[in-house]
Amino acid sequence: MRNDPFYHQPFDFQLYTEKLYTLPARCPGMHLFSAGESVLGKPLWCLFAGDPGCAPVLLAGGTHGSEWITSMLLTLFAETLADTAASGGSIAGIRADSVLQHHSLILLPCLNPDGVEIAIHGPTAAGDRSGSVQRMMEEHPGAVWQANVRGVDLNHNFDAGWEVLRELEQRSGICVPGPTRFGGPCPFSEPETAAVRSLCGCHNFRQLFSFHAQGEEIYWRYGSRTPGRGLLIARILAASSDYTVCDPTGTAAHGGMKDWFIQQTGRPGFTIEVGKGQNPLPLQQLESIWERLQELMMLSVLV
Repeated sequence: MRNDPFYHQPFDFQLYTEKLYTLPARCPGMHLFSAGESVLGKPLWCLFAGDPGCAPVLLAGGTHGSEWITSMLLTLFAETLADTAASGGSIAGIRADSVLQHHSLILLPCLNPDGVEIAIHGPTAAGDRSGSVQRMMEEHPGAVWQANVRGVDLNHNFDAGWEVLRELEQRSGICVPGPTRFGGPCPFSEPETAAVRSLCGCHNFRQLFSFHAQGEEIYWRYGSRTPGRGLLIARILAASSDYTVCDPTGTAAHGGMKDWFIQQTGRPGFTIEVGKGQNPLPLQQLESIWERLQELMMLSVLV
């Protein structure tokens, strides 16, 4: 990481794509595929690693544009896992090759590549949609860009309490597309969230981890189908990272990826809020976040 330019500048989709293409050759059994495309046609890259006979876990990042540090974190995990497994080494004292012999995972480091590029580079990154993005920004001066290019907050667009969430949004004056918290015209209206739904339909994920920023918190509960072991797993992850197990409130309490996964499957789902500060978190936090979460990320595959 210290000598890799990719990790020393804000997330760059082209460099990210080039890096992901190199990883399968570095790790036997790892392969790259696309779960779909963003509104602007960028591939939603995924990496599979491990035993294909095992039900995988899903680790996803980059749901919110301004939280691009989570995409870099999951890319760093993927690269470290590939190289460490190939060399027979360990991450946080856990043998990587042994983990991949008996478990499997799918990494989706950047669910919202259009929104990430808008958050970093501004409206010009939206191509032929730059005018509408510029107008949304002008209508919400100072707002941090979390949405996709159509102004839909992807973590409000999953079908889990979506009608309740819509009412909460409207009470807060959020009625039209914008930089943040607008849940879209209906659940799964966006190709990015629809891709996650299809991905989950194709893979029997035994649990899901959605990485966000910031707060150093772990959310594990949603509705009546929350499995009891979700709390146990959350406490194990909290003990490994010194993060806090808690519940989101307000408009953050519905419509999210882990909410939908729990409601749909009855299996454990988690939101991991990495780092502390104001989004976008400074890139200088990446190394300390990685050092603190290495064990959590390995345990996410094991528990």
